[in-house]
Amino acid sequence: MKAPNFSYVKPKDLVEVLALLEQHGGSAMPLAGGQSLLAMLNLRLLTPDLLVDIGDLNELKNVAVEQDTVRIGPLVRHVELLRSPLIKQHLPLLSKAIAHVGHVAIRNRGTIGGSLANADPAAELPACVVALGGTLLLESRSGRREVVASEFFKGLMETDLRPGELIVEVRLPKQSTTKRWGFSEISRRHGDFAVVGLVALADIVEGQVSNADLVYFGCADRPKQAMGVSAGLQGCRLPLSKIEWLPDAIQHDLTILDSPGWKAKTKLHIAAVLTKRLLHTMNA
Repeated sequence: MKAPNFSYVKPKDLVEVLALLEQHGGSAMPLAGGQSLLAMLNLRLLTPDLLVDIGDLNELKNVAVEQDTVRIGPLVRHVELLRSPLIKQHLPLLSKAIAHVGHVAIRNRGTIGGSLANADPAAELPACVVALGGTLLLESRSGRREVVASEFFKGLMETDLRPGELIVEVRLPKQSTTKRWGFSEISRRHGDFAVVGLVALADIVEGQVSNADLVYFGCADRPKQAMGVSAGLQGCRLPLSKIEWLPDAIQHDLTILDSPGWKAKTKLHIAAVLTKRLLHTMNA
């Protein structure tokens, strides 16, 4: 396939970017790493009139720690997150998940802001940002606003971004050193999109779950917090001896549907087994 015709501009600063996005409204799209956007252009899934290349905006490429918050610029590439000592120290969950994002070539170009804005339901980073209680800072010429990650993702590749807005920062609280965490996904091959993925944070005391926060991805239309499953796990001892209740609880939380090549019943079973296995490794 060949991309549709479009105009291209590479602004020198954020002020110019926001002016262009406001001027062209929904017909302009920011271009960061391009690992999702360019493929979607070639498939004619997107037909923007203008691509606004933001790749040279150094002000959006920082990783910094301020008190209990890690601040990440949207143009920080996956490989930079993977190699960052600050991310490894303060957000080990994110550091582990990054290794599952695509392949080396994709990680070398893809950015965290692009992944979040694209909002692919099978992507790892949106689920991690939701599970970690992140906040996204969005900016337009009208000003800035903060949106918590759990409210940013609205549906299948749908977000709370308004015309003219750009993600300018991702803020994540440092991971607690006392809370257990885990990340796992099932895909056909390494680097493929996840069929079922799970990000988990939990308080586990002497093998018993006292609090849990589970976010599934790949099997729903967005990264979804499984409130019912999380509540049902409270007081359970690990490893889980019975998981018959898990598929129904997961289905209630996520509403998993059939998809090409995968029955909902199969995905539910995978999600239940993955939950059991991940919690067991978290308690090890």
